[in-house]
Amino acid sequence: MWKLMKLEWKKNKTSKYIVSAIIIIALIGLFMFAQCYLGIANDESTGVPDAVPGMETMAVQIELFTNLCFLIYTAAMMSTFIITPYKNNTMNLMFCYPIKRKKIVLSQMLAVWLFSFCALLLGKLLIYTLLYTTAGNMKAYFLLGYNMASVSFYLQIILKSIITVSLGFIALFVGKGMKSSKAAIITSFLLFIVMNGSVGDFTLRDNSIVPVLLISASLICAYLSVHKLEVKDLK
Repeated sequence: MWKLMKLEWKKNKTSKYIVSAIIIIALIGLFMFAQCYLGIANDESTGVPDAVPGMETMAVQIELFTNLCFLIYTAAMMSTFIITPYKNNTMNLMFCYPIKRKKIVLSQMLAVWLFSFCALLLGKLLIYTLLYTTAGNMKAYFLLGYNMASVSFYLQIILKSIITVSLGFIALFVGKGMKSSKAAIITSFLLFIVMNGSVGDFTLRDNSIVPVLLISASLICAYLSVHKLEVKDLK
């Protein structure tokens, strides 16, 4: 399986995804830094940070922007690795290899999942570290809202990163069924809205049941994406 995953990274030229992930993380980090220490979100008349309700700390904002970007990013990678070959019928050529179809598609899914998870987790850690280490040298306009000396901090961002990237399986299932990369990306955006949307004072962001339901749905979609692959196209 590991050899197949490495072949997928090589075939799809993962270096370009590494560069794009670095650019995304750098842009988000710069934006977060400017909000926290340069006061770009401050109200001009009062000088008080003009924050959206529920986003008064940098921790919430970092999670919001990184999860949004990398959920769509994961869906885009799933599209390139899996959905596009189905659309172009190049997947049929891969299925001619003396390897089980399920193993081929599963290796593609895991290659995207592992890459996106590592990129998201490292990106979050870099941004959190940037703001945390600057806190003693510059005036912060927003509360950081996290403590990097706490073990629970790392457990939370690992868990949230796993949930975010795993939602890409739902986007994959929809996109694969419709043979549409756009459908996968739109689905990822809609999933983000479901996770973070709010109506008045009601929000799903801090609801502990929603992540459980979404991760369960992700695992089901991952299973259905490879279910009966060996005979599906042989009927």
